[in-house]
Amino acid sequence: MTTTLPEPIDLSAYADRVNTARDEGCTMLLATAHDGQPDLSLRGSFMVWDRDHLAFWERSLSESYEGLQRNPLIAAFYFCPARKERPLRFYGEATAVTDADLRERVWERVVESEKRGDPDKKGIAYLVRVDRVRFGRDVVQQRE
Repeated sequence: MTTTLPEPIDLSAYADRVNTARDEGCTMLLATAHDGQPDLSLRGSFMVWDRDHLAFWERSLSESYEGLQRNPLIAAFYFCPARKERPLRFYGEATAVTDADLRERVWERVVESEKRGDPDKKGIAYLVRVDRVRFGRDVVQQRE
């Protein structure tokens, strides 16, 4: 019996889905947990940042934001029935962007429909180092 090992992390294969999810009517969810309580929130600003990272703009500054301050481990879920593809799950660690230039670069890549929800740009940019990617039940990429 042969076992297929997961590929190394390279998120570029998912950019066409993740980067356009909101505008295509697809769902991206962010799962956080803190104080033993889980939280889910819709995220229209998710994007593939580079081979190793997702990025998103946190504009609500509510439960997810509070959770990320206490526990940076996240899961992100992509689902798009219209594309007839299995759901994607990403697991990793989120870090708030403190560098002003990097924050601005993330903002520039946020989809316009999401920017309208934060016209004064008061939100926070996050980078997520992805450690594992699943298609359905199958782990297809994993950090070594």
